[in-house]
Amino acid sequence: MDTAAAGRLVRRIRPIALKTSRPGVLAGVGGFSALFDLRARNYRHPVLVSSTDGVGTKLKIAFLMEVHDTVGIDLVAMGVNDIVTQGAEPLFFLDYFATGKLKPAVALQVIRGIAAGCRLAGCTLIGGETAEMPSFYKTGEYDLAGFAVGVVERETIPRPQSVMPGDLLIGLPSSGLHSNGYSLARAVLLEKRRFRLRRRVAELGRTLGEELLEPTRIYVKIIRYLLKRHTLKGIAHITGGGIPGNLPRVLPGGREAWIRRGSWPVPPIFELIGRCGKIRQAEMDRTFNNGLGMILVVGKKDGPAIERSLKRAGEAYYVIGEIHSGDRGVRFVS
Repeated sequence: MDTAAAGRLVRRIRPIALKTSRPGVLAGVGGFSALFDLRARNYRHPVLVSSTDGVGTKLKIAFLMEVHDTVGIDLVAMGVNDIVTQGAEPLFFLDYFATGKLKPAVALQVIRGIAAGCRLAGCTLIGGETAEMPSFYKTGEYDLAGFAVGVVERETIPRPQSVMPGDLLIGLPSSGLHSNGYSLARAVLLEKRRFRLRRRVAELGRTLGEELLEPTRIYVKIIRYLLKRHTLKGIAHITGGGIPGNLPRVLPGGREAWIRRGSWPVPPIFELIGRCGKIRQAEMDRTFNNGLGMILVVGKKDGPAIERSLKRAGEAYYVIGEIHSGDRGVRFVS
């Protein structure tokens, strides 16, 4: 490894990470490990919540477009969106950046994106690792992994057991594909239909590359805003597996989610992929978020108040269905 280049990179990362700092950080970037003091958060019964994830084959689009900052936001989003489903407040984030030959300018773009994601999530970039592995990765390529840690008051953790028939399902819109389904999207749009990434697509209103690199939306602030005011019985992050693969994870046995098709707008990118690939709706449902990045399970009586809070926050939302008795799972209805 070019240790001199790595050293220079760390020195450039440190001030970027410092801009994400928050109370509780005792030691961050530059040491062998990082330190965070939980007492700074004044929790009575704190429970740590953690998640790890990557960006997946969305990185292929970043390589082709030579745009590397947006995937840093994706990396943070995939972790913090997972931990906020437990009602957790994200505390800190660590990244792992691996490449064949370190290009500091590229790595710096990625780190700047990670820092931007941390600011959106309200957590600190507390540390990370840069690995150079010659011949392991193709020239110009790299891989990313991220690790998010948060904390939640034990008594406020959402309890799936409280989900009852009649509860409402509220969907929060996604910003596009987020970070899932890119292998299928690339196979359909780039390999089968030969779309060019830098060419404007009329129905998207921008180039295909810009659409595919749209960062994953970070839901931490709106979810935390709601949790301070209301009880959310379940919070589902819609990632790989789509609604059928993720919503049941916050349901108890004997509860089935009925989702009304047409109750939310599906962004054009999903319709483009489905049409060009002649993909059946069931496969679209299992692969993509189809326009919803988070789904909330709320009590029927609490619904109107939660809707008012969402409106006050300027948040778009859609009441997409309700809970019924039945086998745990999802049923799409007209």
